[in-house]
Amino acid sequence: MATLLALGSSTTVISDRELRDAVAGALARLGERRRVLAIPPDITRLNSRSGPILGAVEELYRERLVDVLPALGTHVPMTDAQIARMYPGVPRAKFRDHDWRNDVVTVGTLPASFVQEATGGIYDKPWPAQLNKLIVGGGHDLILSIGQVVPHEVTGMANHAKNLFVGCGGKDGIDESHFVGAAYGMERMMGRADTPTRKLLNAGLERFCQQLPIVFVLTVVGPAAPGEAADHGGLVTRGVFVGDGTECFQLACKLSLEVNFKLVDRQFRKVVVFLDPEEFHSTWLGNKAVYRTRMAIADQGELIVLAPGVKGFGEDMGIDRLIRKYGYRTSPEVLRFVRENPDLAGSLSAAAHLIHGSSEGRFTVRYCTDQARLTRAEVEGVGYQWGDLAEYQRRYDPAKLKDGWNTVAGEEIYYVSNPALGLWAWRGRFS
Repeated sequence: MATLLALGSSTTVISDRELRDAVAGALARLGERRRVLAIPPDITRLNSRSGPILGAVEELYRERLVDVLPALGTHVPMTDAQIARMYPGVPRAKFRDHDWRNDVVTVGTLPASFVQEATGGIYDKPWPAQLNKLIVGGGHDLILSIGQVVPHEVTGMANHAKNLFVGCGGKDGIDESHFVGAAYGMERMMGRADTPTRKLLNAGLERFCQQLPIVFVLTVVGPAAPGEAADHGGLVTRGVFVGDGTECFQLACKLSLEVNFKLVDRQFRKVVVFLDPEEFHSTWLGNKAVYRTRMAIADQGELIVLAPGVKGFGEDMGIDRLIRKYGYRTSPEVLRFVRENPDLAGSLSAAAHLIHGSSEGRFTVRYCTDQARLTRAEVEGVGYQWGDLAEYQRRYDPAKLKDGWNTVAGEEIYYVSNPALGLWAWRGRFS
């Protein structure tokens, strides 16, 4: 089958109707399917255009679309309101919740020798490829993995096999894949399609999932250019790719780097990032503000995160407790904590997140929150500086700022309205 659909370019604008029609046309080429499982993203990928795609899938298959399993990973299940917001027209009764701690099976294990070679020697233990039981034993004759390709801190580029082994994976597999990425170094990973973590995910797909009828539906979404008609919050769909192999992913990655990767000529002395309260409820999610801008921030620079919806640290309560206990410290400190503390050693995804969220002492991270949601003491307790949300939003009003360079009261800042949609790097830091 390989690639069924490859549509898009850095200047293409695909409307939601065109997106639905293109996906439906590609899937119709697969022939009759009687029992379909869809694996779309959750509300944290609201801008992925998965809503129109799942709508097209529902239109095409109707009662034959029997299960919808959002790729939650470690996130909390979607609420009824979130499902209605993101996936209108798809019956609520079709949605299932993924439980990353209990509802998985190990479909195979990559040997330590392979892991050691794939990771350049930084990790030498077997890696378990784990999937939700519904994917493996649901009796489906079509499994649609739906989502957006964009630069990512754990795998280099998001989606494809990550949607399965992380989005619908189990604790052991998620823990170790996250830790591999952190130990290898996120700045060596982000914006690259061929990374140690990706090699593990691809090998898991190729070795252990050949019997599963998996087809990927991948989008590339970016900011609208001046004069372009944007459907959603200044964004447009630039590409859509459908296929059962890695070719569609490689094509999407190439386009995403053209659309979502911003190389800047000057480092950011001060960068202000806004976190949409509908999308970002925790630092586990909101630290995309840190991940995606860090390669553009100058030494002794300042990152200001406007976080009106953030009310905690981890989406998972066990991870939340660990973040509060150990905080966002430097990599050597976190690695020492792992060696010395069984609780953190037993939750390597949490340890990886602590490394990802650290500035390594190179720049300041200031989280601006509503104290009714997340207090100053809580923010400072994990190693960040705190700012009063109302005060900082008066100074840096998201309604008045434009993405990119701005001058506010004589001060030059760089503004990012949604860190999930891009990656920023200073040319001198990224090769």
